[in-house]
Amino acid sequence: MNQGINVYDLTPKSNENKTNTEINDSLFSSIDFGPLKAYLDDDNITDISYSNNGQVWLKSLDRGVYRVDNPGINNDLMEKIAFQCANIMGKTFNMASPLLDSESSELRMNFIHDSIARNGIAAVFRKTPAKIRLEKEKIVEQKYITTGIHDFLIECVKGHCNIIVSGETGSGKTELVKYLASHTATNEKIITIEDTLELHLDKIFPERDIVSMKTNNIASYSDVLVGCMRQNPKWILLSEVRSAEAVTAVRNSISSGHNILSTIHADKASSIPYRLYSLLESNIDVEQFMTTIYRYIQLGIHVRARYDKQTGKFMREVCEVCEFFVNEENQPEYNIIYRKNVDGTEVVNGPSTHLIEYLESQGVDLTKKSFDNIKIPSPFEEPLINDDMEEDLEQTSKQEETKDNGHQDASQQNINQLNNSKQVVSQQMQARPNNVRPTQNVQPMQNRQPTMQSSINNLNIVPNGVRPNNFNSNQNIQSPNNMRANAQPFIEDEML
Repeated sequence: MNQGINVYDLTPKSNENKTNTEINDSLFSSIDFGPLKAYLDDDNITDISYSNNGQVWLKSLDRGVYRVDNPGINNDLMEKIAFQCANIMGKTFNMASPLLDSESSELRMNFIHDSIARNGIAAVFRKTPAKIRLEKEKIVEQKYITTGIHDFLIECVKGHCNIIVSGETGSGKTELVKYLASHTATNEKIITIEDTLELHLDKIFPERDIVSMKTNNIASYSDVLVGCMRQNPKWILLSEVRSAEAVTAVRNSISSGHNILSTIHADKASSIPYRLYSLLESNIDVEQFMTTIYRYIQLGIHVRARYDKQTGKFMREVCEVCEFFVNEENQPEYNIIYRKNVDGTEVVNGPSTHLIEYLESQGVDLTKKSFDNIKIPSPFEEPLINDDMEEDLEQTSKQEETKDNGHQDASQQNINQLNNSKQVVSQQMQARPNNVRPTQNVQPMQNRQPTMQSSINNLNIVPNGVRPNNFNSNQNIQSPNNMRANAQPFIEDEML
Protein backbone atom coordinates (compact mmCIF):
# COMPACT_ATOMS: atom_id res chain seq x y z
CA MET A 1 0.00 0.00 0.00
CA ASN A 2 1.39 3.36 -1.04
CA GLN A 3 1.35 5.64 1.99
CA GLY A 4 2.97 8.58 0.12
CA ILE A 5 1.11 11.57 -1.26
CA ASN A 6 0.17 11.18 -4.89
CA VAL A 7 0.44 14.31 -7.03
CA TYR A 8 -1.79 14.29 -10.07
CA ASP A 9 -1.35 16.49 -13.16
CA LEU A 10 -4.79 17.96 -13.74
CA THR A 11 -3.75 19.91 -16.86
CA PRO A 12 -5.50 18.57 -19.97
CA LYS A 13 -3.13 16.56 -22.15
CA SER A 14 -4.06 18.67 -25.15
CA ASN A 15 -2.52 21.76 -23.49
CA GLU A 16 0.79 20.17 -22.48
CA ASN A 17 2.80 21.75 -25.30
CA LYS A 18 0.78 24.96 -25.58
CA THR A 19 1.94 28.38 -24.47
CA ASN A 20 -0.10 30.62 -22.21
CA THR A 21 -1.08 32.71 -25.22
CA GLU A 22 -2.34 29.69 -27.12
CA ILE A 23 -4.34 28.49 -24.10
CA ASN A 24 -5.80 31.97 -23.70
CA ASP A 25 -6.77 32.04 -27.39
CA SER A 26 -8.44 28.67 -27.16
CA LEU A 27 -10.50 29.89 -24.22
CA PHE A 28 -11.57 33.03 -26.06
CA SER A 29 -12.47 30.97 -29.11
CA SER A 30 -15.07 29.16 -27.00
CA ILE A 31 -17.01 32.39 -26.37
CA ASP A 32 -20.48 32.40 -27.84
CA PHE A 33 -20.75 35.67 -29.81
CA GLY A 34 -24.16 34.82 -31.25
CA PRO A 35 -25.25 37.02 -34.19
CA LEU A 36 -22.14 39.15 -33.69
CA LYS A 37 -19.88 36.40 -35.07
CA ALA A 38 -20.87 37.09 -38.67
CA TYR A 39 -19.37 40.58 -38.43
CA LEU A 40 -16.27 39.29 -36.63
CA ASP A 41 -15.59 36.82 -39.44
CA ASP A 42 -15.88 39.50 -42.16
CA ASP A 43 -12.32 40.60 -43.07
CA ASN A 44 -13.65 43.86 -44.48
CA ILE A 45 -14.96 44.95 -41.05
CA THR A 46 -12.40 46.34 -38.61
CA ASP A 47 -14.50 47.71 -35.72
CA ILE A 48 -17.88 46.98 -34.12
CA SER A 49 -19.54 49.39 -31.71
CA TYR A 50 -22.64 48.66 -29.60
CA SER A 51 -24.52 51.27 -27.54
CA ASN A 52 -27.88 52.92 -26.78
CA ASN A 53 -29.90 49.76 -26.15
CA GLY A 54 -29.40 48.00 -29.47
CA GLN A 55 -27.56 50.29 -31.90
CA VAL A 56 -24.84 48.51 -33.87
CA TRP A 57 -22.24 50.53 -35.79
CA LEU A 58 -19.68 48.94 -38.10
CA LYS A 59 -16.46 50.29 -39.57
CA SER A 60 -15.24 48.68 -42.77
CA LEU A 61 -12.33 49.21 -45.10
CA ASP A 62 -14.44 50.41 -48.04
CA ARG A 63 -17.56 51.98 -46.48
CA GLY A 64 -16.21 53.60 -43.35
CA VAL A 65 -18.65 53.89 -40.42
CA TYR A 66 -22.28 52.88 -40.93
CA ARG A 67 -25.17 51.50 -38.88
CA VAL A 68 -26.86 48.10 -39.28
CA ASP A 69 -30.10 46.78 -37.78
CA ASN A 70 -29.83 43.40 -36.07
CA PRO A 71 -32.45 42.68 -33.37
CA GLY A 72 -30.49 39.67 -32.16
CA ILE A 73 -27.71 41.95 -30.91
CA ASN A 74 -29.06 43.48 -27.69
CA ASN A 75 -28.13 44.22 -24.07
CA ASP A 76 -28.55 40.61 -22.97
CA LEU A 77 -26.09 39.38 -25.58
CA MET A 78 -23.55 42.05 -24.63
CA GLU A 79 -23.79 41.16 -20.92
CA LYS A 80 -23.41 37.46 -21.75
CA ILE A 81 -20.23 38.11 -23.78
CA ALA A 82 -18.86 40.39 -21.03
CA PHE A 83 -19.44 37.77 -18.33
CA GLN A 84 -17.68 35.11 -20.42
CA CYS A 85 -14.66 37.39 -20.91
CA ALA A 86 -14.57 38.22 -17.18
CA ASN A 87 -14.62 34.52 -16.25
CA ILE A 88 -11.74 33.73 -18.60
CA MET A 89 -9.66 36.58 -17.18
CA GLY A 90 -10.61 35.89 -13.57
CA LYS A 91 -12.28 39.28 -13.15
CA THR A 92 -15.75 40.55 -12.33
CA PHE A 93 -18.10 42.81 -14.27
CA ASN A 94 -20.71 44.54 -12.10
CA MET A 95 -21.44 47.82 -10.34
CA ALA A 96 -18.32 47.40 -8.20
CA SER A 97 -16.17 46.76 -11.29
CA PRO A 98 -17.98 48.57 -14.11
CA LEU A 99 -15.07 48.63 -16.61
CA LEU A 100 -13.73 45.57 -18.36
CA ASP A 101 -10.91 45.24 -20.89
CA SER A 102 -10.09 41.91 -22.48
CA GLU A 103 -8.12 40.80 -25.49
CA SER A 104 -7.25 37.69 -27.42
CA SER A 105 -4.54 37.42 -30.04
CA GLU A 106 -6.70 39.07 -32.73
CA LEU A 107 -9.57 40.74 -30.87
CA ARG A 108 -9.72 43.61 -28.42
CA MET A 109 -12.89 44.16 -26.37
CA ASN A 110 -14.04 46.86 -23.98
CA PHE A 111 -17.24 46.86 -21.93
CA ILE A 112 -18.86 49.58 -19.80
CA HIS A 113 -21.49 48.53 -17.26
CA ASP A 114 -24.95 50.10 -17.44
CA SER A 115 -24.41 51.56 -13.97
CA ILE A 116 -22.14 54.06 -15.71
CA ALA A 117 -23.51 53.98 -19.26
CA ARG A 118 -26.97 55.19 -18.33
CA ASN A 119 -28.50 54.44 -21.75
CA GLY A 120 -27.49 50.78 -21.62
CA ILE A 121 -24.34 48.69 -21.67
CA ALA A 122 -21.70 49.88 -24.16
CA ALA A 123 -19.18 47.67 -25.94
CA VAL A 124 -16.49 48.01 -28.60
CA PHE A 125 -14.83 45.19 -30.54
CA ARG A 126 -11.58 45.99 -32.35
CA LYS A 127 -10.16 43.38 -34.72
CA THR A 128 -6.38 43.05 -34.91
CA PRO A 129 -5.78 40.19 -37.35
CA ALA A 130 -2.37 38.59 -37.69
CA LYS A 131 -2.08 39.50 -41.35
CA ILE A 132 -0.83 42.32 -43.54
CA ARG A 133 -3.76 43.82 -45.38
CA LEU A 134 -1.74 46.18 -47.56
CA GLU A 135 -0.39 45.02 -50.93
CA LYS A 136 1.50 47.25 -53.37
CA GLU A 137 -0.68 46.65 -56.44
CA LYS A 138 -3.88 47.02 -54.44
CA ILE A 139 -2.98 50.20 -52.54
CA VAL A 140 -1.62 51.90 -55.68
CA GLU A 141 -4.80 51.04 -57.56
CA GLN A 142 -6.95 52.36 -54.70
CA LYS A 143 -4.88 55.58 -54.63
CA TYR A 144 -3.77 54.87 -51.09
CA ILE A 145 -0.27 55.82 -52.18
CA THR A 146 1.58 56.68 -55.39
CA THR A 147 4.09 54.28 -56.88
CA GLY A 148 6.93 56.77 -56.49
CA ILE A 149 6.27 57.48 -52.81
CA HIS A 150 5.77 53.76 -52.14
CA ASP A 151 9.12 52.80 -53.64
CA PHE A 152 10.82 55.75 -51.92
CA LEU A 153 9.53 54.69 -48.48
CA ILE A 154 10.61 51.09 -49.02
CA GLU A 155 14.15 52.28 -49.82
CA CYS A 156 14.10 54.39 -46.64
CA VAL A 157 13.18 51.29 -44.62
CA LYS A 158 16.01 49.35 -46.25
CA GLY A 159 18.28 52.28 -45.34
CA HIS A 160 17.27 52.03 -41.65
CA CYS A 161 15.42 55.31 -41.37
CA ASN A 162 13.60 55.99 -38.12
CA ILE A 163 9.95 56.50 -39.10
CA ILE A 164 6.89 57.62 -37.13
CA VAL A 165 3.40 57.34 -38.67
CA SER A 166 0.76 59.85 -37.57
CA GLY A 167 -3.00 59.97 -38.06
CA GLU A 168 -6.32 59.88 -36.28
CA THR A 169 -7.94 56.83 -34.73
CA GLY A 170 -8.88 54.24 -37.36
CA SER A 171 -6.84 55.83 -40.13
CA GLY A 172 -4.65 52.73 -40.56
CA LYS A 173 -1.43 53.75 -38.80
CA THR A 174 -0.70 50.29 -37.43
CA GLU A 175 -1.38 48.61 -40.79
CA LEU A 176 1.15 50.88 -42.48
CA VAL A 177 3.77 50.15 -39.79
CA LYS A 178 3.22 46.41 -40.27
CA TYR A 179 3.61 46.82 -44.03
CA LEU A 180 6.83 48.82 -43.69
CA ALA A 181 8.21 46.32 -41.16
CA SER A 182 7.60 43.51 -43.65
CA HIS A 183 10.28 45.08 -45.89
CA THR A 184 13.06 44.96 -43.29
CA ALA A 185 15.88 42.49 -43.94
CA THR A 186 15.12 38.94 -42.84
CA ASN A 187 18.35 38.71 -40.82
CA GLU A 188 17.56 41.83 -38.76
CA LYS A 189 16.10 41.17 -35.33
CA ILE A 190 12.81 42.89 -34.46
CA ILE A 191 11.35 43.49 -31.00
CA THR A 192 7.81 44.83 -30.64
CA ILE A 193 6.74 46.65 -27.47
CA GLU A 194 2.98 47.12 -27.03
CA ASP A 195 0.46 47.76 -24.30
CA THR A 196 -2.23 46.06 -26.41
CA LEU A 197 -1.25 43.44 -28.98
CA GLU A 198 -1.86 44.68 -32.52
CA LEU A 199 1.22 44.05 -34.66
CA HIS A 200 1.47 40.22 -34.48
CA LEU A 201 4.67 40.20 -36.52
CA ASP A 202 5.86 37.09 -34.69
CA LYS A 203 2.85 35.21 -36.07
CA ILE A 204 3.00 36.77 -39.53
CA PHE A 205 6.71 35.90 -39.89
CA PRO A 206 7.25 32.87 -37.63
CA GLU A 207 10.55 32.06 -39.35
CA ARG A 208 12.15 35.39 -38.38
CA ASP A 209 13.93 36.48 -35.19
CA ILE A 210 11.06 38.49 -33.68
CA VAL A 211 10.29 39.00 -29.99
CA SER A 212 6.85 40.27 -28.98
CA MET A 213 6.76 42.15 -25.64
CA LYS A 214 3.71 43.44 -23.80
CA THR A 215 3.72 45.95 -20.98
CA ASN A 216 1.54 45.48 -17.89
CA ASN A 217 1.16 46.72 -14.33
CA ILE A 218 4.40 45.03 -13.31
CA ALA A 219 6.62 45.77 -16.32
CA SER A 220 6.35 49.33 -17.61
CA TYR A 221 7.68 50.76 -20.89
CA SER A 222 10.94 51.68 -19.19
CA ASP A 223 11.37 48.23 -17.67
CA VAL A 224 10.58 46.44 -20.90
CA LEU A 225 12.89 48.73 -22.87
CA VAL A 226 15.84 47.85 -20.60
CA GLY A 227 15.28 44.16 -21.30
CA CYS A 228 14.74 44.96 -24.97
CA MET A 229 18.16 46.63 -25.28
CA ARG A 230 19.84 43.53 -23.85
CA GLN A 231 18.24 41.42 -26.58
CA ASN A 232 20.33 43.31 -29.16
CA PRO A 233 17.59 44.18 -31.68
CA LYS A 234 18.08 46.02 -34.95
CA TRP A 235 14.51 47.32 -35.01
CA ILE A 236 12.24 48.35 -32.12
CA LEU A 237 8.56 48.70 -32.97
CA LEU A 238 6.35 50.64 -30.57
CA SER A 239 2.67 50.12 -31.33
CA GLU A 240 1.74 53.68 -30.36
CA VAL A 241 3.34 56.64 -28.59
CA ARG A 242 0.65 57.97 -26.25
CA SER A 243 2.39 58.69 -22.94
CA ALA A 244 5.45 60.41 -21.52
CA GLU A 245 6.94 57.00 -20.80
CA ALA A 246 6.56 55.98 -24.45
CA VAL A 247 8.20 59.25 -25.61
CA THR A 248 11.13 58.52 -23.32
CA ALA A 249 11.32 55.02 -24.80
CA VAL A 250 11.45 56.48 -28.33
CA ARG A 251 14.16 58.97 -27.39
CA ASN A 252 16.28 56.35 -25.62
CA SER A 253 15.90 53.92 -28.52
CA ILE A 254 17.00 56.30 -31.24
CA SER A 255 19.76 57.82 -29.10
CA SER A 256 21.27 54.37 -28.51
CA GLY A 257 21.55 53.61 -32.23
CA HIS A 258 18.49 51.36 -32.66
CA ASN A 259 15.98 51.88 -35.45
CA ILE A 260 12.31 52.43 -34.67
CA LEU A 261 8.93 52.26 -36.35
CA SER A 262 6.01 53.65 -34.38
CA THR A 263 2.71 55.53 -34.52
CA ILE A 264 1.33 58.66 -32.87
CA HIS A 265 -1.81 60.78 -32.92
CA ALA A 266 -1.06 64.04 -34.76
CA ASP A 267 -2.77 66.29 -37.31
CA LYS A 268 0.10 66.22 -39.81
CA ALA A 269 3.52 64.71 -40.26
CA SER A 270 5.44 67.96 -39.76
CA SER A 271 3.95 68.38 -36.26
CA ILE A 272 5.14 64.99 -34.97
CA PRO A 273 8.12 66.42 -32.99
CA TYR A 274 5.87 68.97 -31.25
CA ARG A 275 3.31 66.26 -30.48
CA LEU A 276 6.07 64.18 -28.88
CA TYR A 277 7.09 67.16 -26.76
CA SER A 278 3.50 67.82 -25.66
CA LEU A 279 3.27 64.30 -24.22
CA LEU A 280 6.21 64.88 -21.89
CA GLU A 281 5.31 65.64 -18.30
CA SER A 282 8.70 66.99 -17.21
CA ASN A 283 9.94 70.49 -17.98
CA ILE A 284 12.69 69.41 -20.33
CA ASP A 285 14.44 72.01 -22.48
CA VAL A 286 12.37 72.27 -25.67
CA GLU A 287 15.30 73.28 -27.88
CA GLN A 288 17.44 70.36 -26.74
CA PHE A 289 14.55 67.90 -27.13
CA MET A 290 13.63 69.15 -30.60
CA THR A 291 17.23 68.98 -31.77
CA THR A 292 17.43 65.34 -30.66
CA ILE A 293 14.17 64.39 -32.41
CA TYR A 294 15.04 66.22 -35.64
CA ARG A 295 18.50 64.69 -35.65
CA TYR A 296 17.57 61.03 -35.13
CA ILE A 297 14.08 60.68 -36.66
CA GLN A 298 14.41 60.84 -40.42
CA LEU A 299 10.80 60.60 -41.65
CA GLY A 300 7.25 61.32 -40.57
CA ILE A 301 4.28 59.89 -42.50
CA HIS A 302 0.69 61.06 -42.11
CA VAL A 303 -2.25 58.86 -43.12
CA ARG A 304 -5.90 59.89 -43.13
CA ALA A 305 -9.27 58.26 -43.64
CA ARG A 306 -11.98 60.18 -45.49
CA TYR A 307 -15.06 59.79 -47.61
CA ASP A 308 -14.35 60.30 -51.30
CA LYS A 309 -17.24 62.11 -53.03
CA GLN A 310 -16.12 61.07 -56.51
CA THR A 311 -16.13 57.33 -55.83
CA GLY A 312 -18.66 57.40 -52.99
CA LYS A 313 -16.38 55.18 -50.93
CA PHE A 314 -14.47 55.45 -47.71
CA MET A 315 -10.74 55.58 -48.41
CA ARG A 316 -7.44 55.75 -46.57
CA GLU A 317 -4.41 57.46 -48.05
CA VAL A 318 -0.89 58.62 -47.35
CA CYS A 319 -1.27 62.39 -47.54
CA GLU A 320 2.08 63.69 -46.25
CA VAL A 321 5.69 62.55 -46.04
CA CYS A 322 8.00 64.86 -44.11
CA GLU A 323 11.74 64.74 -43.61
CA PHE A 324 13.45 65.95 -40.41
CA PHE A 325 17.07 67.01 -40.11
CA VAL A 326 19.47 69.41 -38.36
CA ASN A 327 21.25 71.93 -40.57
CA GLU A 328 24.87 73.08 -40.45
CA GLU A 329 24.02 75.67 -37.77
CA ASN A 330 22.58 72.88 -35.56
CA GLN A 331 19.05 74.21 -36.11
CA PRO A 332 16.13 71.76 -36.60
CA GLU A 333 14.41 71.92 -39.99
CA TYR A 334 11.88 69.89 -41.96
CA ASN A 335 11.24 69.30 -45.64
CA ILE A 336 7.85 68.29 -47.08
CA ILE A 337 8.73 65.57 -49.58
CA TYR A 338 5.13 64.76 -50.51
CA ARG A 339 1.72 66.25 -49.77
CA LYS A 340 -1.71 65.33 -51.09
CA ASN A 341 -4.46 67.89 -50.63
CA VAL A 342 -8.11 67.05 -50.05
CA ASP A 343 -8.97 68.03 -53.63
CA GLY A 344 -6.51 65.43 -54.93
CA THR A 345 -3.74 67.81 -56.01
CA GLU A 346 -0.24 66.72 -55.09
CA VAL A 347 2.89 68.64 -54.15
CA VAL A 348 6.09 66.63 -54.65
CA ASN A 349 9.58 67.70 -53.60
CA GLY A 350 12.78 65.74 -53.48
CA PRO A 351 14.59 64.78 -50.28
CA SER A 352 17.38 66.96 -49.00
CA THR A 353 21.04 66.09 -49.26
CA HIS A 354 20.98 65.25 -45.53
CA LEU A 355 18.67 62.27 -46.11
CA ILE A 356 20.52 61.21 -49.27
CA GLU A 357 23.86 61.18 -47.43
CA TYR A 358 22.35 59.27 -44.49
CA LEU A 359 20.91 56.58 -46.75
CA GLU A 360 24.19 56.38 -48.64
CA SER A 361 25.97 55.69 -45.34
CA GLN A 362 23.51 52.81 -44.85
CA GLY A 363 24.25 51.34 -48.27
CA VAL A 364 21.26 52.81 -50.17
CA ASP A 365 22.07 55.14 -53.08
CA LEU A 366 18.96 57.09 -54.07
CA THR A 367 20.74 58.88 -56.92
CA LYS A 368 20.83 55.61 -58.88
CA LYS A 369 17.09 54.98 -58.54
CA SER A 370 13.97 56.46 -60.12
CA PHE A 371 10.79 57.34 -58.20
CA ASP A 372 8.39 58.76 -60.80
CA ASN A 373 8.19 62.53 -60.32
CA ILE A 374 10.38 62.65 -57.20
CA LYS A 375 13.60 64.45 -58.02
CA ILE A 376 16.66 63.08 -56.24
CA PRO A 377 19.28 65.84 -56.03
CA SER A 378 22.99 65.16 -56.08
CA PRO A 379 24.73 65.45 -52.70
CA PHE A 380 26.58 68.45 -54.14
CA GLU A 381 23.41 70.31 -55.11
CA GLU A 382 21.60 72.82 -52.95
CA PRO A 383 18.75 71.26 -50.90
CA LEU A 384 15.29 71.59 -52.38
CA ILE A 385 12.91 74.10 -50.84
CA ASN A 386 9.20 73.44 -50.54
CA ASP A 387 6.43 76.05 -50.46
CA ASP A 388 6.30 76.32 -46.66
CA MET A 389 10.05 76.75 -46.36
CA GLU A 390 10.04 79.26 -49.24
CA GLU A 391 7.51 81.45 -47.43
CA ASP A 392 9.61 81.27 -44.26
CA LEU A 393 12.75 82.17 -46.19
CA GLU A 394 11.03 85.11 -47.91
CA GLN A 395 9.83 86.45 -44.58
CA THR A 396 13.27 85.96 -43.04
CA SER A 397 14.88 87.65 -46.04
CA LYS A 398 12.60 90.66 -45.66
CA GLN A 399 13.41 90.90 -41.97
CA GLU A 400 17.14 90.70 -42.67
CA GLU A 401 16.81 93.31 -45.41
CA THR A 402 15.02 95.63 -43.01
CA LYS A 403 17.76 95.06 -40.43
CA ASP A 404 20.48 95.75 -43.03
CA ASN A 405 18.77 98.97 -44.13
CA GLY A 406 18.48 100.03 -40.51
CA HIS A 407 22.17 99.33 -39.91
CA GLN A 408 23.13 101.25 -43.05
CA ASP A 409 21.02 104.25 -42.00
CA ALA A 410 22.53 104.19 -38.52
CA SER A 411 26.06 103.96 -39.90
CA GLN A 412 25.51 106.88 -42.29
CA GLN A 413 24.02 108.91 -39.45
CA ASN A 414 27.10 108.25 -37.29
CA ILE A 415 29.40 109.33 -40.12
CA ASN A 416 27.49 112.58 -40.59
CA GLN A 417 27.62 113.30 -36.86
CA LEU A 418 31.37 112.69 -36.83
CA ASN A 419 31.94 115.07 -39.77
CA ASN A 420 29.83 117.75 -38.09
CA SER A 421 31.83 117.36 -34.87
CA LYS A 422 35.09 117.82 -36.76
CA GLN A 423 33.78 120.99 -38.39
CA VAL A 424 32.69 122.41 -35.03
CA VAL A 425 36.08 121.73 -33.44
CA SER A 426 37.89 123.32 -36.38
CA GLN A 427 35.72 126.43 -36.22
CA GLN A 428 36.25 126.79 -32.46
CA MET A 429 40.02 126.55 -32.83
CA GLN A 430 40.07 129.19 -35.54
CA ALA A 431 37.83 131.52 -33.52
CA ARG A 432 40.13 131.67 -30.44
CA PRO A 433 43.82 131.61 -31.50
CA ASN A 434 44.88 134.06 -28.71
CA ASN A 435 43.92 131.66 -25.92
CA VAL A 436 46.75 129.34 -26.86
CA ARG A 437 50.21 129.84 -25.45
CA PRO A 438 53.06 130.37 -27.91
CA THR A 439 54.36 127.30 -29.55
CA GLN A 440 57.99 127.99 -28.48
CA ASN A 441 57.06 127.52 -24.80
CA VAL A 442 55.83 124.01 -25.42
CA GLN A 443 58.56 121.45 -24.76
CA PRO A 444 58.93 118.45 -27.00
CA MET A 445 58.09 115.07 -25.50
CA GLN A 446 61.74 113.95 -25.37
CA ASN A 447 62.71 117.09 -23.39
CA ARG A 448 59.91 116.53 -20.87
CA GLN A 449 60.77 112.92 -20.01
CA PRO A 450 63.50 113.78 -17.42
CA THR A 451 61.13 116.21 -15.73
CA MET A 452 58.43 113.53 -15.53
CA GLN A 453 60.96 111.02 -14.18
CA SER A 454 62.23 113.48 -11.57
CA SER A 455 58.67 114.15 -10.47
CA ILE A 456 58.14 110.44 -10.01
CA ASN A 457 61.35 110.14 -7.99
CA ASN A 458 60.20 112.90 -5.65
CA LEU A 459 57.03 111.02 -4.76
CA ASN A 460 56.87 109.54 -1.27
CA ILE A 461 55.72 105.93 -1.84
CA VAL A 462 54.89 104.17 1.45
CA PRO A 463 52.92 101.03 2.21
CA ASN A 464 49.28 101.28 3.17
CA GLY A 465 48.76 102.30 6.81
CA VAL A 466 52.40 103.56 7.29
CA ARG A 467 53.00 107.30 7.78
CA PRO A 468 56.18 108.89 6.44
CA ASN A 469 58.57 110.52 8.91
CA ASN A 470 57.95 113.99 7.50
CA PHE A 471 54.19 113.62 7.57
CA ASN A 472 52.41 116.60 9.04
CA SER A 473 48.71 116.16 9.64
CA ASN A 474 48.24 119.94 9.90
CA GLN A 475 49.70 120.80 6.56
CA ASN A 476 47.34 122.14 3.95
CA ILE A 477 46.64 119.35 1.47
CA GLN A 478 44.95 120.49 -1.68
CA SER A 479 41.79 118.73 -2.65
CA PRO A 480 41.45 117.31 -6.14
CA ASN A 481 39.20 120.24 -7.02
CA ASN A 482 41.85 122.78 -5.91
CA MET A 483 44.51 120.91 -7.81
CA ARG A 484 42.45 121.05 -10.96
CA ALA A 485 41.80 124.77 -10.40
CA ASN A 486 45.54 125.55 -10.13
CA ALA A 487 46.48 123.42 -13.10
CA GLN A 488 47.68 124.98 -16.33
CA PRO A 489 45.11 125.55 -19.09
CA PHE A 490 44.68 122.71 -21.53
CA ILE A 491 46.82 123.23 -24.63
CA GLU A 492 45.10 121.93 -27.73
CA ASP A 493 48.23 122.39 -29.86
CA GLU A 494 49.98 119.77 -27.77
CA MET A 495 47.42 117.18 -28.77
CA LEU A 496 47.50 118.08 -32.46
